Amino acid sequence: MSEYYYYGMAAVMLLTTCWTFAAVRWFHTCRAPKKEHRYIWPDRKLQVLVYLCSVVLVPYALNPASEAAWVLMKSYLVGTWFFYCGLLLLCFFGTVKQWHQWRTVSWIAALIVLATILPVVLNAWLPTPIMTDSGMRFWQYWIVVESIIMMGYAAVAMYQVKHWLDEARDQNYSNPDDFPADYARRVWLAPVYYVPLIWPAYILDSPTVLAVQNVLLSVGNIVLLLNVMPVWRRLRILTTPEGEHAEECDTRQTDNNHNQEELINQTAIEIEDYVKDQQAYLNPHLKIDDVVSHCQTGRSYVSLTFSRRFGSFAAYVNSLRLAHFEQYQAQHPNETKESAAIASGFSSYLAYHRALKKFKNEGM
Repeated sequence: MSEYYYYGMAAVMLLTTCWTFAAVRWFHTCRAPKKEHRYIWPDRKLQVLVYLCSVVLVPYALNPASEAAWVLMKSYLVGTWFFYCGLLLLCFFGTVKQWHQWRTVSWIAALIVLATILPVVLNAWLPTPIMTDSGMRFWQYWIVVESIIMMGYAAVAMYQVKHWLDEARDQNYSNPDDFPADYARRVWLAPVYYVPLIWPAYILDSPTVLAVQNVLLSVGNIVLLLNVMPVWRRLRILTTPEGEHAEECDTRQTDNNHNQEELINQTAIEIEDYVKDQQAYLNPHLKIDDVVSHCQTGRSYVSLTFSRRFGSFAAYVNSLRLAHFEQYQAQHPNETKESAAIASGFSSYLAYHRALKKFKNEGM
């Protein structure tokens, strides 16, 4: 058989795994909740769209001997993959955080990618090529520039997810499910892993290397699919025991224990006023940073006060939510438990059930 047969089969393998990924991601629901579905699967539709875009590579799978199809195939991977990585990182992990701050930048990046890839797509799909040889050579240089820009975009996304990981380790969340830290640790370096899987074929201009890359990318798609199939935000993601990373108070802020206790008493009053009296605990995405912004003392004393007076930030907030849940159910007997949990500040009924179990086990 001709080598082009194997080139085409490797491309078919990549397309098959991409489309399988899209289909499974779209139809896999795992007992979808009636509410907050966008919170549970924040990037589901976007992932489906990204993986379905690979349909533009069909000309190469059908005719790998075509020069136009070859240019499309190698350009598509270099020109889009790092953008896809950055976009999905920001979307998935930023849904309950600052995703809205990155939408404009992501739209600009998307337009750059579209303007870069569209000409080579049309050149491969139309019966008559629209690009001359010199134009194609120029465009391949531009794709290199565009890809470097997208690598920068992906690097920013990686940095942002790492920052969110640090916040999660800092126990910044009242609902641990707010940030899927375990999953983030698995995938936040994905753009780095993809560098040796994307660039060699483009640099070497080798269909054989590209065929190997397509097989490896296909395996990567399967591995990623197995990682994203579970509904991470319906599981207990933050496995780190509370208090393991508790922040130590800077004792240099006080001269003696008496002054320290006064500051703790003052901070405790401010915490109760904001979290309890103002019902800040009803915010399912309440963070310790939000509490700090309402206290006169710094974060160190707020953390110390939670540790000494309330057990921990999450324990105190969830105890208020549990009490609110009971009261809410008594006042709204016709509401479902899931609705009552969400109305009480939990991200889901499962989060309520987990908090209740933890509350009972610790004898609080």
